[in-house]
Amino acid sequence: MNVLLTGANGFLGRALKKDLESRPSITLSTAYRSRTSDNDEPGSHIVGDIDSHTDWAKALEGVNVVIHCAARVHVMNETEAAPEKAFRSVNVHGTVQLARQAIAAGVSRFIFISTIKVNGDLTARDEAFYADDVPCPSDAYAQSKWEAEQELMSLAKSSGLELVIIRPPLVYGPGVKANFLTLLNLVDKGIPLPLGAVDNSRSIVFVDNLVDLIVTCVEHQDAANQVFLISDSDDVSTAVLIQRIAHVLGAKSRLFNVPVWMLIAVSTMLGKRALTQRLCESLTVDTSKTVQTLGWSPPYSLDEGLKRTVEAYKDAKL
Repeated sequence: MNVLLTGANGFLGRALKKDLESRPSITLSTAYRSRTSDNDEPGSHIVGDIDSHTDWAKALEGVNVVIHCAARVHVMNETEAAPEKAFRSVNVHGTVQLARQAIAAGVSRFIFISTIKVNGDLTARDEAFYADDVPCPSDAYAQSKWEAEQELMSLAKSSGLELVIIRPPLVYGPGVKANFLTLLNLVDKGIPLPLGAVDNSRSIVFVDNLVDLIVTCVEHQDAANQVFLISDSDDVSTAVLIQRIAHVLGAKSRLFNVPVWMLIAVSTMLGKRALTQRLCESLTVDTSKTVQTLGWSPPYSLDEGLKRTVEAYKDAKL
């Protein structure tokens, strides 16, 4: 099985590349924007910027399956004057260009890593997103991913390309950055956090669980033309997540209670409402379709995922 992986230098891509390289049944090729010492290896291809003009021909030679992880990702502090255009250029036009050339090259399956934000940003405390829900993207990043999904579905229907779409929630694991790393740092330093009263429910996924699902979808017959949701199957509140992180770190979870309405009011005044919303509101997913269709379950528990994440965090500090 010949597989092309895009975005191999990203957080998910690095973990996926390592797994795929360890499998004797898979011959892996990778695609990058530019050449560096980290990707100067056999099977790597330099394709330049990902947009409607990218030439994927060399990278697609002899490929059976494409795993498309490369994307312009959601950022908290946007610097682009026209973010909608920037997201659409990479995530829609770039994806469609790859898919069209993949079809022309005889690729049989296209695995697209989307985002749960296609479903929406929030759920009620006792509700969940389902794979077949009507999408409700609420920002430029999520909208671009949903537009890409629609374009891919249309191409798959007209060409016979087998399409697999995976929408993960927050992904964590060794080497995680952004908000999850900030949370690790805060808990590790013993900084008191005003989140003790937060009683929400969040689905998250350990990166190696997501890798396992993607690899399962490479060959599983029933994965074709499906949308899958994924999580660690252990939804937790933000307060409980902090307590579990603290336990693995061997630190105290210094939580104190502040009413959620007050946290949101203050964060809104400070221009941080989106971050506080993620910490205080719920977002849960129902993975029953993934489990029933593929016979799949996460190989790592939430606690095991946190343990491995914290171990890597500690090693990075040495």
